[in-house]
Amino acid sequence: MSKVLEGLKYSETHEWVKVEGDIAVIGVTDFAQKEMGAITYVDCPDVDDELEKGEEFGALESVKASSDLYCPVSGVVTEVNEAVADGPELVNEDAFSNWIIKVRMSDASELDSMMDAAAYRQMIGE
Repeated sequence: MSKVLEGLKYSETHEWVKVEGDIAVIGVTDFAQKEMGAITYVDCPDVDDELEKGEEFGALESVKASSDLYCPVSGVVTEVNEAVADGPELVNEDAFSNWIIKVRMSDASELDSMMDAAAYRQMIGE
């Protein structure tokens, strides 16, 4: 069974968002990393990149597959987790403490269309 944390927002494409004021901390779910297997590469955007909700912002690569990452909110990238870029296996070790990017949200109401933990559990059938 995959770990799903309460208090986060979840997208249909398996990204999670932790809200810290006007900053969205974004990573991939435990379910997503389990489906992919051993992650070997994390492709990240650059700081100051502008992203639109639903836009591809990077990718995860594993021995099994490559999976695009989609930004669940619009805004500007304020930080990239260099530890994950340098050590992609960290996502496998703990998908929730190893975020990928931080985005200053331009429209926090976009969070309203995301799922809570219960809805995400239902979507992944757990």
